Amino acid sequence: MKRCKEQAARLLFALSACVCIAAIAAICLFLFANGIPGIAKIGFFEFLSGSDWSPSSGAYGIFPMILGSIYVTAGAALLGVPIGIFTAVFLAKFCPNRLYKFCKPLVDGLAGIPSVVYGFFGLMVIVPFIRTQFGGSGTSLLAASLVLGIMILPTVIGVSEAAIRAVPQSYYEGSLALGASKERSVFFAVLPAAKSGITSAVLLGIGRAVGETMAVIMVAGNQAVVPNALTDGVRTLTANIVLEMGYATDLHREALIATAVVLFVFILLINLSFSAMKRRKTL
Repeated sequence: MKRCKEQAARLLFALSACVCIAAIAAICLFLFANGIPGIAKIGFFEFLSGSDWSPSSGAYGIFPMILGSIYVTAGAALLGVPIGIFTAVFLAKFCPNRLYKFCKPLVDGLAGIPSVVYGFFGLMVIVPFIRTQFGGSGTSLLAASLVLGIMILPTVIGVSEAAIRAVPQSYYEGSLALGASKERSVFFAVLPAAKSGITSAVLLGIGRAVGETMAVIMVAGNQAVVPNALTDGVRTLTANIVLEMGYATDLHREALIATAVVLFVFILLINLSFSAMKRRKTL
């Protein structure tokens, strides 16, 4: 009976893995089968490096959207990653138990807030602030970066804190025994040992920022041009797909699917880059 249960569990796990692999394969097949022909019709370099997106005129250049996605993601990472890591350090090593019981549920609650709520907050609070303090319409690259920086915080904090708590206590105690202060022991003994998990947290946060759509649409301005300042409007790859897929046909639709292919490859390159960095650090 026990043997049968073990075999059934093994079969269930294998089936679950096969479903995941099949889902990824189906998504890849759909994207590339429908996107590659569009890229071939438009022209590879014209599609990637073209600065004009005007489907009514037959222009399908996504370079402004590529830069928009990179700028918004970089801005969100510059804001969210340091704050997230420092917050995780505080929660794991410096936060009193009474305060931890109050702060931890609040941080976890950030992850459950729908993206449209973040977007609405940005539209009603951050956008007017930027309009008043820096000029312009307020819907801008800066607004999108601030909103996404807030959105990635629970991901970065949660994974980083788990990685820090997974470091053996002996690392911390050994550093204290050698005469290091508490702060120095945390930052020079514990954090280096948790760098693999923290790197994963950064990767997940960046992936969240790259793939976010609704909040970005609400605060970014959605202008398909290369931004020259933080207060300029910007359009990301995800926003471009959502805004126009509802009425796109023929080559226009193929170009939007090709945009999804570029986004998929973009995220894949980020994953591969972080994996290569982690392997290099472990050698």
